[in-house]
Order: sequence, then structure tokens, then C-alpha cells
Amino acid sequence: MNLFKYLPLLLALAVPSLTASAAETLTKPNGKVVLLISGGISRKNQGDVAAFDMAMLSGLPQRSFSTHTPWYPGLTKFSGPLLRDVLAAVGARGKLLKAVALNDYKTDIPFEDVSRFDVILATQMNDKAMPVREKGPLFIVYPYDSREELRSELYYNRSAWQLKSLQVH
Repeated sequence: MNLFKYLPLLLALAVPSLTASAAETLTKPNGKVVLLISGGISRKNQGDVAAFDMAMLSGLPQRSFSTHTPWYPGLTKFSGPLLRDVLAAVGARGKLLKAVALNDYKTDIPFEDVSRFDVILATQMNDKAMPVREKGPLFIVYPYDSREELRSELYYNRSAWQLKSLQVH
């Protein structure tokens, strides 16, 4: 059997898989690291974790919504990548996210929340970057006004501001 006649077919099949694996690499942060993701992830860029700077988060598809919150009067606009897109970028697999804030506040977020709701990892509030004193630089925000069930202490408590890390379990 002459295998050389199949060489173009084999190469055609191999090239997309090489491209796919290259696309699955996570770039390294160039700026100040603002988020570390650890645990059940398949793409890492800093030892056993995935580290993100603001430019990396800004490079993901961005979403915005305005919603009422218990922390601000009236409607507040939040913008940033969907949390599900951030988790997809690191190949996260699990059942639970443990969010940890700069002040060591911790909250558990069921992994299914990120597929059920358009949860944003907000990098901006009212079109401005959020300093630490204003709940930044990262804030997990649910679209509270989109469903009545989201306007409850359960979901407000899952909304970690000053987020510094996510652990995937």
C-alpha cells in the first residue's frame, strides 16, 4: 500500500489540530496581574495558575448592562467580559467557583450560574475603570434586573467586588 498518496490528506487533518492547540494557549500578562484563576483549569500561564492583566481581560468579548444594585442608587452600568468567557479562556471545568476578594471576603458561586445568567466580570462601572475604593478593579455582577430571582441576598452575596482570585473546584 502506498501511504504517500495519503500524505496530503494526513497533513490537511493535522494542520487544523495544530492550529487548535496553538489557539488554546494562554498569553502571559504584560501588565500588573489583577486576577489569578486556579484549580480545575487546563490552560495556565504562570506555574499552576492562569494570571490575567487588564489588557488580557479587555481582549475578551465585552458586554455591558445597566442594573439596579443594593450598593448604588438608580441604574448602574457595568462592562467587562462575561465570566463564562473568562473561564472558557482557561479551560475551566468544575462545579463550584470560590471567589476571593482583596479583603479576603470569600463566596461560593455554583459553576452553573455562569451558563444560566450573563454574569459579568466588570472592569468598568458607568464607562470608567473602577479603583479599589469603588469596588474595583474587578467586580462579579449579575444582571439583577433581568430576573426576579436574581434580586435576592443569595445572588448579591455571590457578587464579589475587589475580586483577586477564582478557584475552580
